[in-house]
Amino acid sequence: MTMTKGWAATMALVAAFSLPLQAAEPVKVGSKIDTEGALLGNIILQVLESHGVKTVNKVQLGTTPVVRGAITSGALDIYPEYTGNGAFFFKEENAPAWKNAQQGYEKVKKLDAEQNKLVWLTPAPANNTWTIAVRQELAKENKLTSLADLSRYLKEGGKFKLAASAEFIERTDALPAFEKAYGFKLNQDQLLSLAGGDTAVTIKAAAQQTSGVNAAMAYGTDGPVAALGLQTLSDPKGVQPIYAPTPVVRDAVLKAYPQIGEWLKPVFESLDEKTLQQLNASIAVEGLDAKKVAADYLKQKGLVK
Repeated sequence: MTMTKGWAATMALVAAFSLPLQAAEPVKVGSKIDTEGALLGNIILQVLESHGVKTVNKVQLGTTPVVRGAITSGALDIYPEYTGNGAFFFKEENAPAWKNAQQGYEKVKKLDAEQNKLVWLTPAPANNTWTIAVRQELAKENKLTSLADLSRYLKEGGKFKLAASAEFIERTDALPAFEKAYGFKLNQDQLLSLAGGDTAVTIKAAAQQTSGVNAAMAYGTDGPVAALGLQTLSDPKGVQPIYAPTPVVRDAVLKAYPQIGEWLKPVFESLDEKTLQQLNASIAVEGLDAKKVAADYLKQKGLVK
C-alpha cells in the first residue's frame, strides 16, 4: 500500500514538472491609460505571446492608483511602471535616490520586493518625467525655455492656461512640486482639468487652444509635443524624479515563467527616449493603433520570432 502511495506521489511530481508552461494560469497583462501605457502594455503582451504564454489583455486599465491596486491585489500580473513613482508609492518623496536613474531603480526594486513581492525587471534607458509644454509661439515671444522662465512670465502677469490631469494638478510630486520650487501658483482659472492621465489629450488641447489653453502637462518621452507645435520646458532645479519605464511582475508569476525577465530585457533596453518619442508619436499623432505600432517595432527589431 505504502509503495503504491509513494509511486503515485512520485508520478504526480514528475507530471507536475513535465507540464508545459502554458498549463500555468494565463498572465494578466495591464498598463496605464495613456499613450505610452498602451504602447508598452502591448509590447509586453506580444513578447509573452510570442513565447507561447497565454495572456489576458488588461492594457489601458486605468490611472496609476488603479493599476497599482490591481497588481498588489493579484488582479494583474505584469505591467509597465516608472521608477520615480516609488517615491509616491512608499511615501519617500524626499529621498535623493529618485533623482538618480540607477539608485532610484535599486531602491524601488528592493522596497517592492520586500513589501509587495513584486519584481522590477530591466528598465528602459529613458526618462518619462512630468513636464510642462507651452505653445511654440508663446515660448518664442516670451523667451520661455525653462520652468524658471515660466515663473518669471507668470509674475509679469502673462496669459497662461494649463491643460492637465487631476493627478498632475493634485499630486504633491507633480504640479505642486513645480510651483513650490519655482515660486509660482496657478489659480483655478489658469487650469483645465481633463479626465484620465493621457497627455495626448492635454497636448491636443494646447495645440487647438481649447478653452484658451496655451500649455499642457506632458511627459519627457511624449511624441506629439514638437509635432503639434509645442515645446517642453526644462527643469533646471531637478524637481522631478527620474521615471524610467520598467516591467513589474508578481513574484509568483515570475516563478511560473522564470524566463519573462530574459525575454523582456533586450526589448526594454532598446527603448531609449528618442525611440519612445517616435513610437508614441505614431500612436498619438498619426493615429495608428498601439497594438500595430508595438507589433511593427518588435518585428523590425527582430525581438519576436
